[in-house]
Amino acid sequence: MTYEEYVEEVLSLVERIPPGRVMSYGAIAECLAERSGRASPRLVGAIMARYGGGVPWHRVVTGAGRLPPGHEAEARRRRAGGGGTFRCGEGDRGA
Repeated sequence: MTYEEYVEEVLSLVERIPPGRVMSYGAIAECLAERSGRASPRLVGAIMARYGGGVPWHRVVTGAGRLPPGHEAEARRRRAGGGGTFRCGEGDRGA
């Protein structure tokens, strides 16, 4: 899988996180690791920082459950209503 394809996979997975749920950078990396050959939460974070403006970025948290660094207030506003954890394979098109 090329880097560009990986970016698309990351963004597609983030788009599938339902309202009220969250997924960590690490869980996203782990979910896509087998298919992509990549398993870096930092890479997922870099992709989200660069390309994530058009997807529900506020549903992605750190491994410790913290909101995206530097965007906590906006993420909190967008996430009003809390939420549980979303796991790989849940939803209509499991990854």
